[in-house]
Amino acid sequence: MAKNYKLIYCGLGSEAVENIRRLSDFDLAIARGSTAMNLLQMEHVANAQLFTKMGDQSLAQWKQQTLANINEGATILYLTPIVPMIADQVGLCLSQNLPSANVVIHRGEDMAFGLTSLLAQYPQAALVTVDALLLENKHHPPFSADNSILIYSIETNEKLLEIQKLLSALFPQAHLLHSLIQKEDGEISWDKCTLAQLGEVTNPITLLFVPPTSQDSSLESFQEIIAHLRAPEDGCPWDKKQTHESLRTYLLEETYEALDALDQHDSGSLKEELGDILLQILLHAQIASEAGEFTMSDVISGINRKIVYRHPHVFKDWIVGGEKDVVQNWESLKGQERLKNGDESRKGMLDGVPISYPALAQAQAIQDRAARVGFDWPDILPVLDKVAEELEEVKTAANDEERAKELGDLLFALVNVIRWYKVDSESALRQTNLKFRKRFAYIEEQARLTGKDMQKMSLAEMDAFWEQAKQFDV
Repeated sequence: MAKNYKLIYCGLGSEAVENIRRLSDFDLAIARGSTAMNLLQMEHVANAQLFTKMGDQSLAQWKQQTLANINEGATILYLTPIVPMIADQVGLCLSQNLPSANVVIHRGEDMAFGLTSLLAQYPQAALVTVDALLLENKHHPPFSADNSILIYSIETNEKLLEIQKLLSALFPQAHLLHSLIQKEDGEISWDKCTLAQLGEVTNPITLLFVPPTSQDSSLESFQEIIAHLRAPEDGCPWDKKQTHESLRTYLLEETYEALDALDQHDSGSLKEELGDILLQILLHAQIASEAGEFTMSDVISGINRKIVYRHPHVFKDWIVGGEKDVVQNWESLKGQERLKNGDESRKGMLDGVPISYPALAQAQAIQDRAARVGFDWPDILPVLDKVAEELEEVKTAANDEERAKELGDLLFALVNVIRWYKVDSESALRQTNLKFRKRFAYIEEQARLTGKDMQKMSLAEMDAFWEQAKQFDV
């Protein structure tokens, strides 16, 4: 590959045509998309090729392969419809490491003509330009539904389907999109389709415009609301007074309400409760930001790096044999983090289990962490035997104090059984509590309907209603 070449980096439009005709002699001409390729063909440019990257090939690999036979001092024309040109990843790759004197830039015309009136409908939405190459292998869009999005150069049906799936993570299927298409007769025009219909577009898309759906669905917009609530001059008197300490109870309450929604399998309530938890997180982050402690970006960056670091089997080349290997790697990497941070001598594995956890959840978390390094029974039989042993010790306890200790041991052993069956003990008991509440409420209701005083009902009478209540268990 030539180490030194001259790059004519050119946008589409009348200036591009003029420069092509004036320079005419190119060792290689590369077109970004069918619109640019058609222009090169109309001007009869020799050695013209359409940018095509194979499969998982990187841009660096494509560049090396494409320029393999180019001589030193060659002249390369790169023609792109992307505006601004600096957003074009292929152009950036071609100009990388070249002396500035070797790169000549001719600005093109904005291919988003005709969108002025449409963009005017969303004056508060930030306009984001995205090269379709940046969306490759993404599982979530790198922008929000609050933005107006311009996606350039979607040339294959495979890429179109990938982008359709990606956009579906943010936008409803009925969301109307606007695409600038190069038709078979060479005409360039705007078409409309819904997100659901996007995969049916057969012509290459030079530009896809995705309007915003709202102004309140991004993390950034919510952060602005929280910051406004805390603003010294025009904020909310209640929100301005809050501290990390005063909000502690609310964080706990909202977490338990989210658990209730999970127990009820109520997705609508869960959506609302997760929003309430997010409110608490952002309030704490805003308070910390005002105090110069950390920002929400620090929170996200920290968890981002942690998750990537602890999943080397996903983000690197580590090989795992299954879930057990993943868990053991997780603990090993956490140990390395503690050592790196100088915490190894002060913190053990179980120090990460909060003392404030509910006792049942705390017991299971402790057992889980111990098991990750092999401190566990080889199979469930001795686990069940341990329950029987602890129950016998409860029966033979010499006094109330000793019996209380043995009951704690019995509970701990039962949690271990639950853990072995891969059930969450806290959730299991919450479900049983909920079931008991419903059945007991049925007994109360039947007593009221039959005019009976529960204080005077016999256990047999109440048990009969209890058995009836079982038919309503979900």
